[in-house]
Amino acid sequence: MRIEISIPLQTLTLFGDDERVLRTYPVSTARNGPGERRGSQCTPRGRHIIRAKIGAGAPENTVFAGRRPTGEIWSPELAAQHPGRDWILTRILWLSGCEPGFNRLGEVDTMRRYIYIHGSPDTAEMGRPGSIGCIRMRNRDIVKLFDLVPAGTRVDILA
Repeated sequence: MRIEISIPLQTLTLFGDDERVLRTYPVSTARNGPGERRGSQCTPRGRHIIRAKIGAGAPENTVFAGRRPTGEIWSPELAAQHPGRDWILTRILWLSGCEPGFNRLGEVDTMRRYIYIHGSPDTAEMGRPGSIGCIRMRNRDIVKLFDLVPAGTRVDILA
């Protein structure tokens, strides 16, 4: 299995071992565009793997902070209490770069930048850049993807 994320198309495509397309989902990557540098709030490009899967079995809309459930469940009321909060919901697929000097190690390390594929509020627009670096998905889509892919799955992010 392999995942391909297209920044220009704002899509995530899951390929089977035979390279057949299994699923395609709309996503939202960084509003700042592609880039690898720490602090850039850009989506990193290149070859990655899923380093860790976080949130198995958590209810939809579970709020995560620091990769831990906060005990909150996202709702419009909770969102109104925390305007501007970057919501990480439901499931997290934590990415690690595989290309030293480009997306791994030093000032360009995807994992140390805490770049995830994760769920988002239903109000978050998909198909347009809007995140601060991560790849946002609809909650129902991240649950499906999470259940299909093991840790170690290759993730290619294309610009």
